[in-house]
Amino acid sequence: MHHDKSYYLNTSGQNVPLQNPVSPATENKVRHYRLERVRQQLRSSGTTAILLYDPVNIRYATDASNMTIWTTHTPCRYLLVVADGPVILWEFHNCSHLVEHLPTIDDIRTAIDWTYFGAGDRAGEKVVLWAQDLSETLQDLGLANEILAVDKLEPVGVFQLQQQGIRITSGQSLMETARAIKSQEELSLIQWTVEVCDKAIARMYREMTPGMTERELWAYLHFENIRHGGEWIETRLLSSGPRTNPWMQECGHRVMEKGDMMAFDTDMIGPYGYCADISRTWTVGHTTPTASQRHLYQQAYEQIQHNISLIRADRTFEDFTRQAWPIPKHYHKNKYGCTIHGVGMADEYPYLCHLSDWDRNGFDGRLQENMVVCVESYIGEEGGIEGVKLEEMVVITRDGCRPLSKTPFEQHWF
Repeated sequence: MHHDKSYYLNTSGQNVPLQNPVSPATENKVRHYRLERVRQQLRSSGTTAILLYDPVNIRYATDASNMTIWTTHTPCRYLLVVADGPVILWEFHNCSHLVEHLPTIDDIRTAIDWTYFGAGDRAGEKVVLWAQDLSETLQDLGLANEILAVDKLEPVGVFQLQQQGIRITSGQSLMETARAIKSQEELSLIQWTVEVCDKAIARMYREMTPGMTERELWAYLHFENIRHGGEWIETRLLSSGPRTNPWMQECGHRVMEKGDMMAFDTDMIGPYGYCADISRTWTVGHTTPTASQRHLYQQAYEQIQHNISLIRADRTFEDFTRQAWPIPKHYHKNKYGCTIHGVGMADEYPYLCHLSDWDRNGFDGRLQENMVVCVESYIGEEGGIEGVKLEEMVVITRDGCRPLSKTPFEQHWF
């Protein structure tokens, strides 16, 4: 790992786009792997089919993507995956051409939109038609008496399916479990997204100067992501100076001053819909940190490295939680919400709480090989002036874990 600025400043072609190494054959292998993961979860749970409305779940199962952010809050396209049968996508009006090339979809139909946005005062009529259409589809497939898993659905939709005699169960756990384990090809897509994110972070490092606003700096992450085929940013978590404590403040119009702490969390949905979730903290102007800044950083770095050392396949969530780095009391109030969490197409299962929260929020399970997890730290004293946010993204291997990002920590600070 680099101990100085050379990583950011001495690379050739600093502002030249990277070349995508992912082949079409790799993309197709990932598509088939993910669909089979969904079907495996259906079979193992004794569930015959699942109805998906979450656009990230639809993307995972089929690689079909269409206006992801918009359809997250305007649920107007949906997918049926049958464990031992066809995959049927009801796509938004006149959008079948977007997904016709995908080998994971057997049938493309036009969605019945019963959102109030799309149907207005006819929403009640449209939702009945939607439920009838889905019921007829299940009957045609010989599934009329089977339980249907559903990931996300408004109450009126649940009611209308029940009126058609369809029995429903929650499908979100099936999808989270399916998404948790990555194939080698899937890991190569994730690695590419992280490389794009690393390049964006390096651009931020070089461009950051006193007098720049937080928003101006954050724009470089978006720029590099989009020009490399990335998709969106989940949050705008970048803050400086006194806005770094407490954490979770999104970038604003504040003008960054020389010597300020500046911390960020990428939450970047990059190429192929995969997430790069990395946090670093620097000083504005890359000044020598004060004693207080140095101490905060050392504590956060120690937490990250200690918890990384605990990660291995087959370790239980409870065992990890009980051995995790003990946060000093004066940092406890402002601690980050979890110690580690899964990541793939956005943040995913599992989400491991701190030991102090175990009785209220803890749940058990096991870390598994080829899970990708983010190791989190926020160190900032209650009422303190500044704080440090660090996060490292790792893939769990047979013998431990491997970091995916090459962006260095500021180890030369101590």
